[in-house]
Amino acid sequence: MNKQKLKIIAMIPARYEASRFPGKLMQDLKGKTVITRTYEAAIHTKLFDEVYVVTDSDIIFNEITAQGGKAIMSKKEHQCGSDRIAEAVENLDVDIVVNVQGDEPFIAKEDLERVLNVFYQEDAQNIDLASLMVKITDEEEVNNPNVVKVITNQNDYALYFSRSRIPYPREENMNVPYYRHIGIYAFRKQAILDFYQLPMQVLEASEKIECLRYLEYGKNIKMVETNNRGVGIDTPEDIIKARKLWNT
Repeated sequence: MNKQKLKIIAMIPARYEASRFPGKLMQDLKGKTVITRTYEAAIHTKLFDEVYVVTDSDIIFNEITAQGGKAIMSKKEHQCGSDRIAEAVENLDVDIVVNVQGDEPFIAKEDLERVLNVFYQEDAQNIDLASLMVKITDEEEVNNPNVVKVITNQNDYALYFSRSRIPYPREENMNVPYYRHIGIYAFRKQAILDFYQLPMQVLEASEKIECLRYLEYGKNIKMVETNNRGVGIDTPEDIIKARKLWNT
């Protein structure tokens, strides 16, 4: 299949305040801040034409630009990272926008490549955005409402995301696989602009899962399976683990 070159950028939405761990992106990770480590990791994948941090924080903006990095200040208040990214890319010439979480300094290049490759497959014209999922093997994780689960159809398009156990095992001997959603996204530019302009509906409001807005408005989300569970920094305990992992 002939690959038409797509212009691909990475956007790292970065808020200073975080409910569980305020200021986590400015925590030290072996001599550099978490947000700087994440920014550098995205650049080192060499998968992107440009990498930007988009933020509402002068502290984070100055942290990135002082080291020669590219940062964009949000003009408006935003409820989620997708809205923040949509405002930033509205006037940029780009085909695919990848949302890289600011608290994920351990970016797996192979996972990003898998997500981006779907836009070169035979069904690429049907894909509005792509994301990752990993099989859950821990029963406690299946029932944990902080873990977002996803179910797909036969072609790996998302059917639904939920904090509940999906699917429900009416018969215990079915051996149904469960998948955790991992929050790395690759959007077509128009898909994320549509998201920004469309109001939140009841499913998203109920579950507090922004992917559901895409499904509620008929967008197609291609899911890609990975074995990498990722290392996010959500709590003070996570930064301690990250420091131990950095040079191992």
